[in-house]
Amino acid sequence: MAAWSRIGRGAQLSLSQSLSRIVSEGGASPAEGASALRGAAALSRARGQHAPSLHSLAFAGLAGRSAAAGGHLLQPAPSSRGIGTTPARLHPASSAAVAAELSDAEAREPEAAAAPPPRRMPSLGPTKPAEKPRLVVLGTGWAACRLLKDVDTSAYDVVCVSPRNHMVFTPLLASTCVGTLEFRSVVEPVSRIQSALATLPGSYFFLASCTGVDTRAHEVFCTAAPGDGLPSDPYHFKIAYDKLVIASGAEPLTFNIKGVKENAIFLREVSHAQEIRRKLLTNLMLSENPGLSEEEKARLLHCVVVGGGPTGVEFSGELSDFIMRDVRDRYAHVKDYVKVTLIEANEILSSFDIGLRQYATNHLSKYGVKLVRDIVKEVKPGEITLSDGTRVPYGLLVWSTGVGPSEFVKSLDLPKSPGGRIGVDEWLRVPSAPDVFALGDCAGFLEQTGKPVLPALAQVAEREGRYLARLLGRVAAQGGSKAHCIGKAELGEPFVYKHIGSMASVGRYKALVDLRENKDAKGVSMAGFISWLMWRSAYLTRVVSWRNRFYVAVNWATTLVFGRDNTRIG
Repeated sequence: MAAWSRIGRGAQLSLSQSLSRIVSEGGASPAEGASALRGAAALSRARGQHAPSLHSLAFAGLAGRSAAAGGHLLQPAPSSRGIGTTPARLHPASSAAVAAELSDAEAREPEAAAAPPPRRMPSLGPTKPAEKPRLVVLGTGWAACRLLKDVDTSAYDVVCVSPRNHMVFTPLLASTCVGTLEFRSVVEPVSRIQSALATLPGSYFFLASCTGVDTRAHEVFCTAAPGDGLPSDPYHFKIAYDKLVIASGAEPLTFNIKGVKENAIFLREVSHAQEIRRKLLTNLMLSENPGLSEEEKARLLHCVVVGGGPTGVEFSGELSDFIMRDVRDRYAHVKDYVKVTLIEANEILSSFDIGLRQYATNHLSKYGVKLVRDIVKEVKPGEITLSDGTRVPYGLLVWSTGVGPSEFVKSLDLPKSPGGRIGVDEWLRVPSAPDVFALGDCAGFLEQTGKPVLPALAQVAEREGRYLARLLGRVAAQGGSKAHCIGKAELGEPFVYKHIGSMASVGRYKALVDLRENKDAKGVSMAGFISWLMWRSAYLTRVVSWRNRFYVAVNWATTLVFGRDNTRIG
């Protein structure tokens, strides 16, 4: 073995001298370079190790020579559909460095293998002068999808990046938790909202999350959704943009209360609604098993909702309606154990008129929803603790206390508005980042604009998306759609938001309608059955597509005639 080791070291030294000559004297032909590389690889395999960086040193040493020889040794492979790769940075190595590396390798022996050369990052490179400018949109929420629907695809190639491939019609999401509506009725695939993403050669939808933005290089860095069919996991890539729109939404607020993320279910996505429905039906069926104590049955069938905003109130109303109409008929053995508690630190529906708030309080209390005015201090599995020390057991806990900036938004080196959102000016531009816009729940006006931060509402996000689509069309018409060219364009009037009112269902064919611009203004403010008809009519017309309007209408009719579906799937 010692003899073979001396032979191997002698071969290494000979090869290093050959490489040093190529590096220092130049004139390396492609054949010489390829031969040296093959020799390095073969020697590494013969010794049963990577011969610490010998192969990579050979590669790096030839990199400097390759340029003089026409650069064909290290040319990257041609890109596919505009998606290329970014080559690694290579630096020539000196003869002394090669010798030192070999000496150090002999001292270390095979204790650790050298790292392989860095992978090339797949990329969608910058657009060429003759190509359409590229508009990159991050997100598929209300703001992003309205922008995608209205943007002029004859002026822009559109690339959308999001971890979900659909938009959720959030005002009706609570109805899916108890079977009033089916899940497919409240989602719309993004490729149906903007068909260019599926048909035009320069437009794409990428199922991925954005992890970073380089505003100087005009690039976004993404990580694909986990999948078995990709070359690596995680799979990273980057996209060059001419215009970037950040509409990545927000995350539920937990106020750093211990145990919320681990034990509560939020109500923001279809997956959340599916989990709530599955948990609710499971608890109903498990509670009928023999041997359970009265206390355990009461805990399993106690549904607690934290947050008295529109989402929390509408879910409580739907849940109460489900219990009164369906549970009592289909789960007669345990019907008296089912309870609903709504916990709110202040008053429920604080953005509504005081008369409407009182109506909602009386209606919910009448139909079995217990209202508790307190603050949650800690959440444990099966139990929450309130600020006064009261312990409340639960079988299902739904958390709906508003939204705040996501970890992605917090990580961006961009100006922030009050509350931690991305700061924008009156035209929804990010001032310190050329060609970058932000809208929806992740954006807010900077203090110097003199405008308040707008509420995280669907109607705000939708109007911002519609406004920005018109602005980008105006910019394209003036030749400012390419990177660094927007300064030449006239942007027109700044964005102005006018509130058109609020609606909320409280269950049992009753709803609240407040069509005033604010609580102090005059306008229509009413509650009851007529308001419920207005609520349903308004949302039916706002559903994104005719297909989904048909689904929603059929689901409502089916529920009215046959009741809610209580099938547990999954």
